[in-house]
Amino acid sequence: MKVFNFSGWVSLFILVSCATPIQPPNILLIVADDTGWNDVGYHNPDISTPHIDQLCRLGLELEQFYVYPTCSPTRAALLTGRYASRFGISKPIAMSSKQVLPTDIATLPGSLHNGGYQTAIMGKWHLGLNPESGPLQYGFEYSYGFLHGQIDQYTHLYKNGDRSWHRMDRFVEEEGHATDLITDEAIKFITATRDKQRPFFIYVPYSVPHYPVQENEKWLAEYHNSPMVDSRKLFAASMTHMDHAIGRLITALEEENIQENTLVVFMSDNGGQLSWTATFEYGMRHGPYQELGDNAPLRGSKTEVYEGGIRVPALLYWPGEILPGKYQGMIKVTDLFPTLTALAGIETIDSSSADGNNVWESLTGKGTLENRSLFLRTNSSIAYRKGDWKLIHHAPNLDTARNELFNLANDPLEQYDVIDNNREIFDALWLETTSEVNFEENLEAFNIP
Repeated sequence: MKVFNFSGWVSLFILVSCATPIQPPNILLIVADDTGWNDVGYHNPDISTPHIDQLCRLGLELEQFYVYPTCSPTRAALLTGRYASRFGISKPIAMSSKQVLPTDIATLPGSLHNGGYQTAIMGKWHLGLNPESGPLQYGFEYSYGFLHGQIDQYTHLYKNGDRSWHRMDRFVEEEGHATDLITDEAIKFITATRDKQRPFFIYVPYSVPHYPVQENEKWLAEYHNSPMVDSRKLFAASMTHMDHAIGRLITALEEENIQENTLVVFMSDNGGQLSWTATFEYGMRHGPYQELGDNAPLRGSKTEVYEGGIRVPALLYWPGEILPGKYQGMIKVTDLFPTLTALAGIETIDSSSADGNNVWESLTGKGTLENRSLFLRTNSSIAYRKGDWKLIHHAPNLDTARNELFNLANDPLEQYDVIDNNREIFDALWLETTSEVNFEENLEAFNIP
């Protein structure tokens, strides 16, 4: 497999200053769906992702990048810079729900659009399941992809048979694998559709490797001799297919000669889902999948607030502006809104309403971030991290509540609950945790002690 050409770029990293650029950069934000910690080649050589690996080698790997453990909350936090629970989005928006991201709040695409950017989404939305709550209502000028949280990769129908594939928030019928269609549309925008006098923000949230996993021989061939079970081979092939698509996107930037003024962000929306068996979905045509994603060596998986569910592969790539390396500090998905808008020279949400920070100076070695905290609330649990300490509150119903405390510096795999020997630390963290929620709404729901 050919990897996109980086020839001549490495020397730029050695000579460049990492000051905030004067010219607003183009932004290409790529989100994988359900890619776990051990599902990329730079963490696991059994998975073939040469293009992502190359981005990681020549870019900045974010070693502690945190998201929500499921998709809709991560996407809401990404696009608003605020914790998704502030909008009541604590789990994936389901087919029976009329819930949508509120339309009266500042969004990343809306802010960038107001600042002169051309804004486009190609891929998964999942912040409203109907055209009237599609991306065009939230600051995107151009929209293409699917509205729901998952689709058949070829029919593009939702799991219950609903239509989901759209262009400009209007349903359309098209043929092809979703990975290819999304990529083709993004490349068309980069090379032909866009206004080349304006900077662009392109959001490319892929449908893979989320189930149903459907890949042909072209992508499976690499794994024929692998000891993986068949469903894991399908998952790996899906990653390789997406990786190839990402390589095509980078090549398009290169051919347009805009790679040196384009910031590329790659991330997953949550940790990997370990397995899946249909109960009614897709007419029972897909699965069961004995093994899918892999979050090793981290504990936990998708839907859980252990590290395996919320700490995901992520990187930044910008030749000439970002030095290659690994950033060890904690970065939150809510940091992307203030960071990207600051790079664009746009004033947006004030500090009183933001749940993230502009982390650019820290990422480029010009500043530090201290005493950072992370608050994640799902429909069944809370995670609060400050420094190396992480509190987890489990409250699946009104009658039970269980707390855990971990020190991630000493125990990054969360094997040892040390709450009994650190009650004072837990009590201090719990006070801060409760300040993040509205007591009137959450006292009973979370059985706060």
